[in-house]
Amino acid sequence: MVYIQTDAPINPGNSGGPLVNSSGEVVGINTFILSQSGGNEGLGFAIPCGVLRVVYEQLRKYGHLHRPEIGVQLQTISPEMAQGLSLSRNYGVIISDVAPGGPAEAAGVRIGDILLTVDGKNADNLPYVGFHLLSREAGEKVHFGILRGTTQMSFDIPLKERPHEMDQVSALADPEQNLVPQLGILAVEIDKNIASMIDDLRDPYGIIVAARAAGTAGEVPLITGDVIRSLNGQPMTTLDRLRAALKASPSSAPIVLQIQRDGKLQFVTFTPE
Repeated sequence: MVYIQTDAPINPGNSGGPLVNSSGEVVGINTFILSQSGGNEGLGFAIPCGVLRVVYEQLRKYGHLHRPEIGVQLQTISPEMAQGLSLSRNYGVIISDVAPGGPAEAAGVRIGDILLTVDGKNADNLPYVGFHLLSREAGEKVHFGILRGTTQMSFDIPLKERPHEMDQVSALADPEQNLVPQLGILAVEIDKNIASMIDDLRDPYGIIVAARAAGTAGEVPLITGDVIRSLNGQPMTTLDRLRAALKASPSSAPIVLQIQRDGKLQFVTFTPE
């Protein structure tokens, strides 16, 4: 992650608030502080607006981050690593893995290559390289300047879309058959196939939110990827059961859903209109 380092005081509760410059312009979002005293004295760190803009646009467009990839693993070179591997420089970024069959391997990139530039810009900083790749689109090509031994080389590598579990789930949702109008969502019953797509699934049952239906149920606190496990204490394993339970709920009576979000269980409550 790329951060702005600042000596502006950041107090508990400031995380998520704006970091402004001397002209009153927002330049980032405060994230955390490193302090020996536990107070606001120390070094503060904020996520730059450039990163936020890329993330915001992708969340708005897709509902999650789209991460293009080229099939390499990158690491920061340490002096010890440089000495042990007899590298020609003791700083920068080294390619520690090349995925078999990936775009980088096809282009000719090898393990042990030192990354000098990305699209003509200095690539000494690993967080910058990661952000630069995140800001690009699948299908585009990224230009790598490489040092292999003492020889400088260059490669044009096509970016491919990294598969996202929710893209696969959303593709299974039919706008008519999978609509749950009371919640304003498209949902899919979890079976063995769906369960295999979700890395942090707590139990192999439930109903996963594949997408929010446009223009409906804006107050229901569900997001794409949530797994509905129960409604008012009753297990929910099929869409028919979920729809029936919602229909049977008294008008204006609170509804409590137990969901799994980001691997953790929680309750969300709402009152149907």
